[in-house]
Amino acid sequence: MKQNQDVIAEGFKGEKAIVLPYAVCNYQADNNITSKLHITHIGYYPNAKKHYRDRQEGCKEYILIYCEKGSGWIKQDDTTHNLKRNDVFIIPRDSAHCYGAKSNDPWSIYWIHFAGTDAALFKHIMGQVIHIDDADSNKHANRIQLFESIYKNLEMGYSPENLEYTSFCFQYFLASIQYQAQFRESNRIQVDNIIQDIIIFMKDNLENNINLDDISARFSYSKSHLINLFKQKTSYPPMVYYNQLRMQRACSYLQFTLLKIKEIAFKLHFYDPFHFSKAFTREMKMSPQEYRKKYQK
Repeated sequence: MKQNQDVIAEGFKGEKAIVLPYAVCNYQADNNITSKLHITHIGYYPNAKKHYRDRQEGCKEYILIYCEKGSGWIKQDDTTHNLKRNDVFIIPRDSAHCYGAKSNDPWSIYWIHFAGTDAALFKHIMGQVIHIDDADSNKHANRIQLFESIYKNLEMGYSPENLEYTSFCFQYFLASIQYQAQFRESNRIQVDNIIQDIIIFMKDNLENNINLDDISARFSYSKSHLINLFKQKTSYPPMVYYNQLRMQRACSYLQFTLLKIKEIAFKLHFYDPFHFSKAFTREMKMSPQEYRKKYQK
């Protein structure tokens, strides 16, 4: 099967995706914690009608596909595997493959590209369909919540703590598939704190051009205390972190909307398109035009 105008790699209503910058991926590969297992791409494609991908030379990362509903297929090397609701498949790295949604019942999938020196620990669940029964005891909702936690933390930025946390969470996510019986007995704990509230406030105001004074007033902290607290928890000053979130929002606009680059620049309160392009290229190692060409279909 060849890719043509009747099949698409991405571009589904309600989809979401994060592509981590090259510099962040390089950091993860060097960090003692994240080098063991780290995410490079993550997303969700709902009702992915006509979805199709073909990588005859394979991919440098492992690819996990979790079929939430509907059905699809994966051809790895010369074997075709059919996936349906609650099936998981991990494509080994450097393995020729293609996959797609069934035309009469297109799948909705959670997907993750990952790498790391400890990825081979999960080789027993790679290259084969792993089915998770529909029984309530299998805690599908907990597993999806874990995925969402990983996604939301990456969505909040790339501090060392966020990357390390998502690395551990992803190891737990894979363990929940490899050790299903044990996962059924586990409990998940969520912890909230003031830094998370500040980050949520930042995310809610990415198009309102807030500054340090606004954040300080909103949370009743002096600016100096806010900076020290934020750097202690995230390793970044608040406004550096805020600008990272703006870049992430810019990536989303470039990938999933038809907004012009100058419209995105002004929407996110950059001085002008040149300032936006320069800042974007510094963070993502490619220009906004190159990013859109690479990821938007």
